Amino acid sequence: MRALRWLRAHKLRSVLLLLLFLVAAELATIPWFDIARLRKENPAVTALMRQRAEEAAAAGKMYRPIQHWVPLDRIPRYVVDAVVVEEDGTFFTHGGVDWFEVRASIQKDIRERRAARGGSTITQQVAKNLFLSTSKDPVRKVKELIITFLLERELSKERILEIYLNIIEWGPGVFGIDAAAETYFGKSAQALTLDEGARLAAVIPSPLRHRPDGEGRYVSRRTSMVLGRMEARSMVPPADSAVTDTAVPTPAAAAPDTADGLEEDTSENEGGGTDGL
Repeated sequence: MRALRWLRAHKLRSVLLLLLFLVAAELATIPWFDIARLRKENPAVTALMRQRAEEAAAAGKMYRPIQHWVPLDRIPRYVVDAVVVEEDGTFFTHGGVDWFEVRASIQKDIRERRAARGGSTITQQVAKNLFLSTSKDPVRKVKELIITFLLERELSKERILEIYLNIIEWGPGVFGIDAAAETYFGKSAQALTLDEGARLAAVIPSPLRHRPDGEGRYVSRRTSMVLGRMEARSMVPPADSAVTDTAVPTPAAAAPDTADGLEEDTSENEGGGTDGL
């Protein structure tokens, strides 16, 4: 009773204490030690994989994720460049957050009164995919920022990029670039051509709606945009049959590319898509 009377008499302090308790509880869930281990250990199962498995189970569907880890130095440079210019053009210069892109994202969201533009950097996407969820709630975003800064402090840019390329979602049950290369083009990530790499990069913002081997307007337009950004940065390698082959093999079983609009659905991989030029 005495404690209850104190709470009633000190309402502001009570609210502040409650907020401090909630913040402390959330901070306790930050995976401090798991982040440090990522320097040498590859993550096995990510939070997004678990979320997708739970969603499939709730819908009574089978769920068999595909993922093959591939070192960064086994992925063609032009494929890595395609992903970076599509998702986070200032990746190698920012400290985890692209504040210009965040401001642009907020302005567009306010103007359109919805979450219309993704503003997440590659590091933020790693934080979300590894440890969090696709939820839009403010608490998740705060935790994402904390984890993002921890990732930048503990890991090199190259290691962050390697993790990103191996864990992001590229279709229903398809995680990582090697699984995506096998699913859509029938080859390993190491054998991807420039056009195939640009196509894979093009669908990162919306991998559950579009497939990289599709010929819809969305994929074609964004692939051309990625290649244009690469050319502007002198990232396109010399003409070579192994690189410029743009033929699309018979697609493997994966999500149909039925959505033909050009709007960007940022409900999955929330990349900023800034070119940094």
